[in-house]
Amino acid sequence: QVQLVESGGGLVQPGGSLRLSCAASGSIFSISAMGWYRQAPGKQRELVATIVSGGSRNYADFVKGRFTISRDNAKNTVYLQMNSLKPEDTAVYYCNARVRRTIYDTVYRDYWGQGTQVTVSS
Repeated sequence: QVQLVESGGGLVQPGGSLRLSCAASGSIFSISAMGWYRQAPGKQRELVATIVSGGSRNYADFVKGRFTISRDNAKNTVYLQMNSLKPEDTAVYYCNARVRRTIYDTVYRDYWGQGTQVTVSS
């Protein structure tokens, strides 16, 4: 089994900052990509940012210049630094990891965290 545990969500005023963390544990041989997605009420889940093991990053247009994704490969942990938060950033944020569980696996599988609520409001 693979578990992803997120932390760092909460309530913040517009213009404020939050840092999300997500640690992967369990049966893990390697992780190719890790990322953050979000889902607001009544909307579909959408990509926020991803980072691969080599460090290449990809961001949704609506967070470019405001959010930064980073990763500690030794700790199987991914972070999302969120600055200049807006009310429209309010959503449940989900961590994702693409995991190869053992040396014998030939494919990577997606695993998800339980989600952490981010609310931006005055």
